[in-house]
This record gives sequence, structure tokens and C-alpha cells, in this order.
Amino acid sequence: MPRLLALLCLLALPVAAAASHVQSLLPGAEQRGAATFRLLGLPVYQARLFTPNAAPLDWSQDFGIELTYQRRISQSDLVDATLREMERMGNPPPPAAKFATCFQEVEPGDSYLAISRGPDRLEFRLNGRKTCDLRHKGIKRDFMSIFLGPDSRSARFTQALLGQ
Repeated sequence: MPRLLALLCLLALPVAAAASHVQSLLPGAEQRGAATFRLLGLPVYQARLFTPNAAPLDWSQDFGIELTYQRRISQSDLVDATLREMERMGNPPPPAAKFATCFQEVEPGDSYLAISRGPDRLEFRLNGRKTCDLRHKGIKRDFMSIFLGPDSRSARFTQALLGQ
């Protein structure tokens, strides 16, 4: 029994560490929802939404989304996919070169955290390390809508992420 308890505590550490990391960047933030994004049935990433006190999403307040990748994805694929999704949704993307400074190749288990800092600024962190501070008019809604918008790739994914 003590071994089982110790194992359960060890398994909970990454979740607790991620939550405390988000709270250090966004005081009062708590996990609102979580979902796994799949492509052709295969998991691509696990997403978690952090809002103030786990409240329903309010676009006028800052919040964060953490993506923990389940597979290797190159930097160019991350940048291209992000820009394509923003364009598909009718959101004007920033220049590709701006995103290229934010995104790096990911391996299974790597986590990106995007924290909004007002409507025109996002802070990106890969495994806790800041990769960029992206400033672009409307970037918060334009980027975060990929996961949280009414036209996201999966309404079911978005609803789970929103905690609905």
C-alpha cells in the first residue's frame, strides 16, 4: 500500500508542477478544462486551459493554454500549421518569421504554454523556458481561437477544454 501511494504521488507531480508554474506567471489561474486533440484518431497533444480561479473563459481577462505533445513535430510544421489555422479561421496571422522565433521542434512530453498579456500580446514558454513575447494586434483572440473559438477543428475538443 505505501508503494502505491508513493507511485500515485509521483504521477501527480507533473500536474502539480505545471499548475504552480502557470500560477507563478498568471496569479490565481487554475485549470478550467482539458482535452486531447487527435488527428485521424491518433493523439497529437493534450491541452489544458487555465483561467482566473477556473472561471468560465472571459476573453477580456488573461488566461493560458498548455499543450503537451504526444509526438515529434518540427518547428516548420508547428509554424505552418499555426498560420494555416489562423488563416482558415479568418484571423490575420503575424509574419511567419515572428512565429518562427516562438516555436521550436517538440518531442513527446514537451509542453508549450501560451499566456495572454492583454489583447495584443502572448508569452510562449517551452518546458518552462520563455521562447518569445509575441506582440501583434489581436493576437490573443486570433491565436487562442485555434483551440477555443467556435470554428475550431473539433467542437468536442473545444467544449472539453472550456470545461463544458
